[in-house]
Amino acid sequence: MSEANWYVVHTYSGYENKVKANIEKTIENRHLEDQILEVRVPLQDVVEVKNGVSKTVQKKMFPGYVLLNMVMNDDTWYVVRNTRGVTGFVGPGSKPVPLTEAEMRPLGIQAESVKVDFEVGDTVNVIGGIWKDTVGVVQTINESKQIVTINVELFGRETPVEISFAEVEKM
Repeated sequence: MSEANWYVVHTYSGYENKVKANIEKTIENRHLEDQILEVRVPLQDVVEVKNGVSKTVQKKMFPGYVLLNMVMNDDTWYVVRNTRGVTGFVGPGSKPVPLTEAEMRPLGIQAESVKVDFEVGDTVNVIGGIWKDTVGVVQTINESKQIVTINVELFGRETPVEISFAEVEKM
């Protein structure tokens, strides 16, 4: 099987989240989880000042564009290209061009994968983020998205929480 790369898709302005949702629904319906790995609308935190009050809001980094981590073949090209709201892939003519590692670095996307030393059922400690110093049991591990789902106790009941690999260590 070919290697997955990041591609950029041009959309109608304002339709980025709808395109993302439509592609994710198509992935699920056509069982393409192993070919289209991730759909992302890059966001950045921006401080806005209104009426003397500063507020941090998230804005789209590239309005009108959606990033896809996918294996390029005729099926995936057809599915993405024919999604409502998509005007085409970024590249010369109809040939999509994958992003290079240098282009992905400013977006906060790492190409290398992180190896983890825990498995489903292991007890882990959260070492960063809002769940810092929380202990939980690993329920699922998603290698492609680099996240682990753990159960934490919240308001007296077990609640599943998704956390980045980098924020978790095995106990």
